[in-house]
Amino acid sequence: MKHIGIVAVSAEGAALCYRTICLEGTELLGPHTHPEVSLHCFPLSSYQTLMDQGSWGAVGERLLESAVRLVRAGAALLICPDNTVHQGFDLVRERSPLPWLHIADEVVTEARRRNFKRLAILGTRFLMEGPVYPSKLQPASIECRVPDTQQRQLINQIIYDELVCGRMLPESRVYFHQVIGQLASDGCDAVALACTEIPLLISEADSPLPILDSTRILARAALRTALAEK
Repeated sequence: MKHIGIVAVSAEGAALCYRTICLEGTELLGPHTHPEVSLHCFPLSSYQTLMDQGSWGAVGERLLESAVRLVRAGAALLICPDNTVHQGFDLVRERSPLPWLHIADEVVTEARRRNFKRLAILGTRFLMEGPVYPSKLQPASIECRVPDTQQRQLINQIIYDELVCGRMLPESRVYFHQVIGQLASDGCDAVALACTEIPLLISEADSPLPILDSTRILARAALRTALAEK
């Protein structure tokens, strides 16, 4: 089994990814068994400062710093359970010291497998307004839609003031349900939860659309890759 290295950015999302690898690993390998996992995390604030400055190249360099530390810890495969920072990672991907599963690639693969044609994209403001998902969806002939400006601002606020702090409020769940419903009315046939904390708030039972849970999709892809024969 390949040693999985998690390049963490926010605690809640990384914890969900790690937990998914461990718990679902037992379904494949037997009780209390999963691939070896290491995690490295710089403070979220350090990434946020760079993103607020528009310094996406520096975001990518910071991700590579984590990657190098994970290589030293013995990792043979890298993942980052944070959608937004992939805008920076895409600038430095060719210099990754190890194979790196890209979260948006894995979400798009799952969307194609399930034959979705138009995705609603929910995430941070940078993610919803940035190139990470459009750049992957367009070659796959999948359309995407995002909430309007005011909705994007409130969703971003909920993510940073509540979800990354481990606060899952019922009123925020209701708000996400309303936004997803509006995107369904716009012809979306699924919603990508493209912030790794949103799946802590929204499940299939809470959504008017089928969900693509980016956190668990990435974790499952890492499991498959870690267990694949060379």
